[in-house]
Amino acid sequence: MKFNVLTLFPDMFPGTLGGGIVGRALSAGIWDLNVVNIRDFATDARGTVDDEQFGGGAGMVMMAEPIAKAIDSIKEQEPGTRIIYFSPRGRVWTQAMAREFMTNHDHEPRTTILLCGRYEGIDQRVIDEYNIEEISIGDYILSGGEIAAQVFIDSCVRLMDNVAHGGDDTLANESFEIGGLEWPLYTRPSTWRGQSVPEVLLSGHHGNIEVWRKQQSDAITKERRPDLIKRKS
Repeated sequence: MKFNVLTLFPDMFPGTLGGGIVGRALSAGIWDLNVVNIRDFATDARGTVDDEQFGGGAGMVMMAEPIAKAIDSIKEQEPGTRIIYFSPRGRVWTQAMAREFMTNHDHEPRTTILLCGRYEGIDQRVIDEYNIEEISIGDYILSGGEIAAQVFIDSCVRLMDNVAHGGDDTLANESFEIGGLEWPLYTRPSTWRGQSVPEVLLSGHHGNIEVWRKQQSDAITKERRPDLIKRKS
């Protein structure tokens, strides 16, 4: 799988993607990262990529032509490439969407363009011209799409074969994968600063352990994320 990241700040990559299991997978060639500097496609000697808004208003807008040329440079070599732009207007990215995205890539071209905006955003005509899909990683504002792109890639790559330790068993027992939030986790020693691990986890009775974990997951989800319960029902 290949991710083509279009950005004004190429030095921000690989960033967090260069470490941990995702970074090891990158080094192993399980996935590929191509970072494209949008400024390289500016149409003047100054490398201008933004301008004032039509209609007035604070903040600058990224111009259509440099972005379009950057996109075309990828699509000429990889036609049919899916394009995603990170925007507060987009659908909020979820674990289910990550699963769906990875499943679809088993049948579609395994390359994606991730467009990272800056300033107030990008010229709407680019979105319309290329039928770009808009995705949000949450209800807050970032300085640009680079962090969002890293979140997106991380959430996808870790679902690939031979990336996560423990494989499908590890992934299946995580928050959101289990239909709610994960239960409390403990490791050695069994007593730490006067706090003991729940006895059921030391019992070796796998049936009772599974019941306890389900009860804990349900209680934590109900308390902290009741919206997940409504979504599931």
